[in-house]
Amino acid sequence: MHDIWNPWHGCRKCSEGCENCYMYFLDRMREQDGSRIYRTKNGFRYPLSKDRQGKYKVKSGEMIRVCMTSDFFLEEADEWRDEAWSVMRERKDVKFFLLTKRPERVSFCLPYDWGNGWDNVFFNVTCENQRRADERIPILFELPFKHKGIMTAPLIGPVDIEKYLPAGQIEQVICGGENYDGSRLCRYEWVKLLSDQCRKYDVTFNFIETGTCFAVGEKVYRIPDKRTQAQQAFRSGLNYKGKEIHFHLTDEWGYDIPEEELYVPHYHPVTCVECSNRLTCNGCSDCGKCS
Repeated sequence: MHDIWNPWHGCRKCSEGCENCYMYFLDRMREQDGSRIYRTKNGFRYPLSKDRQGKYKVKSGEMIRVCMTSDFFLEEADEWRDEAWSVMRERKDVKFFLLTKRPERVSFCLPYDWGNGWDNVFFNVTCENQRRADERIPILFELPFKHKGIMTAPLIGPVDIEKYLPAGQIEQVICGGENYDGSRLCRYEWVKLLSDQCRKYDVTFNFIETGTCFAVGEKVYRIPDKRTQAQQAFRSGLNYKGKEIHFHLTDEWGYDIPEEELYVPHYHPVTCVECSNRLTCNGCSDCGKCS
């Protein structure tokens, strides 16, 4: 996928949300071990790759999701992280979405010139249940990032975040059910609670997918197809577009990039119409996988 950058691969399970990790499942399907952590050979400097005309393949203004098959703040990746930071430092014109279950390690892993945060980094913590929300969100609030959000995925229990929203630090909440091997139940009322709370404080809420097992009242639905999951999440009406998140993006010399020169997401006229990911995704790459 054009909007994912995996400088390393593999992870260590650290909390309840990791129990049925999709990366472990997919690696197992390839007869690989998801706990083996290694630096990727071809993709480490992906945001710096250029086409034949010498232009960056990742365009100014794109949102790139980092370490979707690992954790950026994994201890085993300490020796590689400075080089990854240097890539983000060089691409001040690109937004980098960081997600972690290890916020307690972050303050020891920031680069020397971090200051009060870089404008192009969007930091998120996973809150799969109330225990992890109450553990990780207070740490999130103490960390020096310009942009902060939370991801309640896989949502495996009710999560109440209302007491955290008035501070105004949380700019976005992404929510989704669990998939693949051993998928645990996600309930409509859990998702609606989060949606209602985000609406109250004008925070963007994106219900990206139902997960394989989704309950509405007493009825439990099994939805193995991820495209159908995203469609049903869209049809739920629980998504909400809150306050705009403004990223200050600059070129290599530090000059502001004009709005008209920034990447504009493209969406497929058929497959993207009812895709719930559309609210926060980087656009369609026309890969054909949704056909």
